[in-house]
Amino acid sequence: MVQVEPGRILLITFLSTLLITSSIAQKEEEEEVDPDSPESTTPKEVTYDSRSLLVNGKRMLFFSGSIHYPRSPPDAWPDLIRKAKMGGLNMVETYVFWNVHEPVQGKYNFEGDYDLVKFIKLIQQHKMFAMLRVGPFVQGEWNHGGLPYWLREVPNIIFRSDNEPFKMHMKKFVTLVIEKMKQAKLFAPQGGPIIVSQIENEYNTIQLAFRERGNSYVQWAAKMALSLDTKVPWIMCKQKDAPDPIINTCNGRHCGDTFTGPNGPNKPFLWTENWTAQFRVFGDPPSQRSAEDLAFSIIRFCSKNGTLVNYYMYHGGTNFGRTSSSFTTTRYYDEAPLDEFGLIREPKWGHLKDAHRAVNLCKRALFSGSPFVQKLGPDQEARVWEQPGTSLCSAFLTNNNTKKPQALRFRGQDYQLPPRSISILPDCKTEITTHHNSRNIVRSVAANKNFNWEMYREVVPDDPGNKLNEPRELYELTKDTSDYAWYITKLDLGRRDLPMKNEILPVLRVASLGHGLHCYVNGKYIGSAHGSKVEKSFVFQKPVEFQAGSNQIALLGFLVGLPDSGAYMEKRYAGPRSITILGLNTGTLDITLNTWSHQVGLDGEKNQIYTQNGFPKVQWVKGGPSEGVTWYKGYFDAPEGDNPVAVKMTGMGKGMVYINGRNIGRYWMSYLSPLKRPTQSEYHIPRSYLQPTMNLIVIVEDEKGDPKNIEIVLVDRDTICGFITENHLPSVRLFEGKGGKLVALEKDMKPRVELACPSQKQIVSVEFASFGDPFGACGHYVEGNCTSPVAKQVVEKFCLGKPSCNIPLDTPDLHNKNEACPEMKKTFAIQAKCAFKA
Repeated sequence: MVQVEPGRILLITFLSTLLITSSIAQKEEEEEVDPDSPESTTPKEVTYDSRSLLVNGKRMLFFSGSIHYPRSPPDAWPDLIRKAKMGGLNMVETYVFWNVHEPVQGKYNFEGDYDLVKFIKLIQQHKMFAMLRVGPFVQGEWNHGGLPYWLREVPNIIFRSDNEPFKMHMKKFVTLVIEKMKQAKLFAPQGGPIIVSQIENEYNTIQLAFRERGNSYVQWAAKMALSLDTKVPWIMCKQKDAPDPIINTCNGRHCGDTFTGPNGPNKPFLWTENWTAQFRVFGDPPSQRSAEDLAFSIIRFCSKNGTLVNYYMYHGGTNFGRTSSSFTTTRYYDEAPLDEFGLIREPKWGHLKDAHRAVNLCKRALFSGSPFVQKLGPDQEARVWEQPGTSLCSAFLTNNNTKKPQALRFRGQDYQLPPRSISILPDCKTEITTHHNSRNIVRSVAANKNFNWEMYREVVPDDPGNKLNEPRELYELTKDTSDYAWYITKLDLGRRDLPMKNEILPVLRVASLGHGLHCYVNGKYIGSAHGSKVEKSFVFQKPVEFQAGSNQIALLGFLVGLPDSGAYMEKRYAGPRSITILGLNTGTLDITLNTWSHQVGLDGEKNQIYTQNGFPKVQWVKGGPSEGVTWYKGYFDAPEGDNPVAVKMTGMGKGMVYINGRNIGRYWMSYLSPLKRPTQSEYHIPRSYLQPTMNLIVIVEDEKGDPKNIEIVLVDRDTICGFITENHLPSVRLFEGKGGKLVALEKDMKPRVELACPSQKQIVSVEFASFGDPFGACGHYVEGNCTSPVAKQVVEKFCLGKPSCNIPLDTPDLHNKNEACPEMKKTFAIQAKCAFKA
């Protein structure tokens, strides 16, 4: 019985105690999900009907994961794809990001980090299918939704509408991408892995804004895609009026309940985005989605005709450089089954792996049987797929009560289900069930010996030229070449203009459309203000000590990514719109039309002082605290070992980090969440960016900061945990389907805790062990009211010094020596530490 309960993080009736990590990667790669397709280079016919996609006429269940190639360095791609396959996936999905491939009109880049062909070929090498979401608008919390900035400046353009300029450029790029795929023979009919492609993206959400031009645009986009003759199905996600033969698909958390279904009788139920968490923006608190809720959602969807589920994201990765959309953090979907660093996140990864296996055990019944729904009682139902006259049968029992567990009686047997949960009976009678780890951030010894920080203060420009009567709009001014732009004006004030009393100061007020600004008066940093993801506009106002005579007012406007969603994106605006001085003896003075000079970017950016060749162009001094735009420079050696690397930006405000000349993204430590903590503190440094010694780190701090507490840290998931009860049902991994029957792979089905260390490490300590009624989560377990006094010794006996271990719950020592709470069915919670053998 596979039981899934979204309301709990630790559902003991579902969670497996088996931790699968990269330590057994090779074994898993040999044993795990076969995509059930011909050899990868064999041409494959892809069709569909109302039940499923068909590959060479064969029905298949597809479990897919989103892995975006620009959000991880190329050397990480093979490991990410391998771990996805180990997790029970047989498909990988990616968007195509127009603005990285054509940042300048007519100049294309499909190499290095943006080698789409290489990425798709790697999917093929791992014998997995691919879903290519061409867009070319992708949203995805990506800068400008993937559209290149130059598109905004095409005369008379209206994005994503029946608009000739937009359609011309969209068709040109989509055609270019499809031709590249064809030339590399990457579509399934050519022997490649791509079996489905997507045009547009969630267009229904804005379609009404364009009225009839929205409707005609949908028709045009579908017709254009079909004309490219890929010979694989096209989809449109969240598009209820997708023109035939385009398949409309669902995006969301619970498409088994919210999807109204395909808009045609011959289209299958497909789910293109099952959100594994919630992306974060700066200022957000942590957000989670439990493994149980994810597994519940996909099992329910599959029990109700669903045959393809794509996890968005399976690996979120990193928004390197300036690639994130408005206010989105540099870390992306870190709570996915593979975290930002590509490490397996338990229990989510293993929980979903078991759910995939459980559903696959029902595959024959799902595709050969007929479905019916049987009401078993209030808030109780059985969804049964059965072939009459045969033993072929699978059932999905559901307790829809969100608060109470219930006993369900089905075909003469009783089944106990927690609140809002599903139990899978692959043969309509046998119950089966479907580890944890905790991420550690550890200070590197080798990398933090001595940064010897030096600093360079950015000088406020005097008169950069480029004058206009009023401040220019910030998007149009920067053209997505920099986050920063200076607005500078001069103002003459007489002694009689200024307040006579020393305790009264004039106030400078700036109303801005976003995203933020830093203010300087006569070269002195006055303060900062910014908007938010929800409300971009804001008002800055600070008292200012003006002087009699000439005064320079300099505003450094900044952006935190371009918008990625909504109608009429080409008509979004940012930057100062009204600038006034309050409290002068002559009254309020509006200086919006005072003539403003403009400069795009910082001098440090222009001179590339974040590179070895560029930093000698300015004078550096010993580093220390700063206010206003300041550059910091230091060196560090590559950290020991091979664990992922990050920089912890303690003590800094806001800015960007460069490693050996490469921008690893924006940081924003001063923008606190409602919990009074930064949304993100550690920033990923890919090891491929590093050299053995003398790695150059350059930071541009545009607010206030002191680098003395910055650390280079190592990231691991070497804290492993198990959580199981005496009521625990056999793992789904102990069964397989043979000849339409469910077959047990082992004789001993008794509950046991199984632990395994990652990367050939071994268990070096037992940090927590309680056999009784413990509670909590991995890294935060707490003893309950009773616990066995020998629990820790038992675990140490079975596990210390081993790469993996099994602890049976019927071990005599746990029950015979001063057994705690003998009348209670007990839970065993274990937390252990892994490390390489000394």
